[in-house]
Amino acid sequence: MLSLGQTFPDYSLKGVVSNDVATAFETFDGARDAGKWRVFVFYPKDFTFVCPTELAAFGKLEREFADRDAQLYGVSTDSEFVHLAWRKDHDDLRDLPYPLLADTARRLSGALGVLEPEEEVCHRATYVVDPEGVIRYAAMHDPSVGRSADEVLRVVDALQTGELCPCNWQKGDETLQVA
Repeated sequence: MLSLGQTFPDYSLKGVVSNDVATAFETFDGARDAGKWRVFVFYPKDFTFVCPTELAAFGKLEREFADRDAQLYGVSTDSEFVHLAWRKDHDDLRDLPYPLLADTARRLSGALGVLEPEEEVCHRATYVVDPEGVIRYAAMHDPSVGRSADEVLRVVDALQTGELCPCNWQKGDETLQVA
């Protein structure tokens, strides 16, 4: 698994941005959001149980991430057509305010090392990438346990201070000063 301090791989993936088949699909690549923070939420499969709870939780915080100049992306190995069908089918995903990217060729998830070896679907992994394309946060969770969107937002806040942040630091709290 690629980790802290490493450069996030180049990518070009189809993404789903709406429920209208005429306007649903766009291509996303590293140049599109160059100079912005990016948060990648990798998940195993569409039409499953834990995944939509996570994606919906990130969706509820999308404005908060955007206010921090951070672009959210959901990513799995399902196709853009499956993503579209899932968005249309699932009440909590219909108005998802960020793209779901289709890594059908498994190039990005493979380069990151987040593919589950037996089914070759994504592990439940999260990456925060800084404006220079450097991985600043990487985490992987057991498939049965959803991650915390609030915690990922807290990490973005802490990273953006450029300071040392103590355990349980929250935006607005004092950072640590080296004596």
